[in-house]
Amino acid sequence: MVFNNWRIRRVGQAVFTVWAVLTLSFALVRLMPGNPMGAMLVQLEQSGMNPARARELVEARLSVRPDQPIPIAYMNYLTSTLQGDLGQSIASGEPVANEIAQALPWTLFVMSWSLCITFVLGVVIGALMAYWEGGRLDVGLTSWAILMGSIPFYVLAFLLLIFLSYRFGWFPTGGKYVAGTEPGFNLPFISGVMYHAILPVLSMLVASGVASLGMRGNSIRVLGSDYLRVARLRGLSDLTISSQYVARNAMLPMYTTLLINIGEMFGGSVVLEQVFQYKGLGYYLYRAVNIRDYPRMMGGFMVITIAVVIALFIADMTYSMIDPRAGGASNESY
Repeated sequence: MVFNNWRIRRVGQAVFTVWAVLTLSFALVRLMPGNPMGAMLVQLEQSGMNPARARELVEARLSVRPDQPIPIAYMNYLTSTLQGDLGQSIASGEPVANEIAQALPWTLFVMSWSLCITFVLGVVIGALMAYWEGGRLDVGLTSWAILMGSIPFYVLAFLLLIFLSYRFGWFPTGGKYVAGTEPGFNLPFISGVMYHAILPVLSMLVASGVASLGMRGNSIRVLGSDYLRVARLRGLSDLTISSQYVARNAMLPMYTTLLINIGEMFGGSVVLEQVFQYKGLGYYLYRAVNIRDYPRMMGGFMVITIAVVIALFIADMTYSMIDPRAGGASNESY
């Protein structure tokens, strides 16, 4: 019963968090300067269209009325969202849910590879740094981690794009796959997808520096444990001790960081996909902000919010699988 009550509270907290952030996102979008009707009118009139005809076209295409009372717009927004209807994009006229469904897999593909590589690299390097604390390896890897952690990922993205794409021509300057290939489970398409994702993935590896420093601090706290002395007496190799003993027992805080980084990487995809013209969720969200496309903006914010909440909820529910002591502590606290 105690465990069930603890789980119910966690579910309630997750639901409340989703509602609160969705409400905040709605308020922030509505408070942004400008309006989509004005932006679309200017675009159509600049293209030579008659102002009256332009206004008729905008009113027919606009799925969100900026002049609608806030309480009514908010209730309509929540009702439609619960029904899975995110509205129609002002820019394209297509359902926002369809656009997100087409763009989200590309963002998940790049971000999942970046997250996995960054996490594994940070854990391994951090454990090695802690095990050989004060040695040359620790000094060298710590310097590397500080350097990587101090470089914003978008700066590295620009550098990779300038040198590896424009100057040397080793990688494409944009796109998701080779033009002309037929999408599907075929070698030309899959290889093209992997080839176009290399630079975006490499750009996010700067986070491995911060992860390795965090892992180093966690690992140092467990280096004086008795089971490590027993492992050394057994004659186990340094690599085995650092990876299976030190790293495994310092993983719990890193596990939380891993799932929190899901939200950070979704936010980072907005800039990253714009740099590489990689048409994922972040790319369309950036364009939606520029033209005040309310339905697309709120749909993108909702996906990012739900992804973060689900990640934290999974972390909370699976702590005991990594460290059984966490499960017992959580149960006793309630």
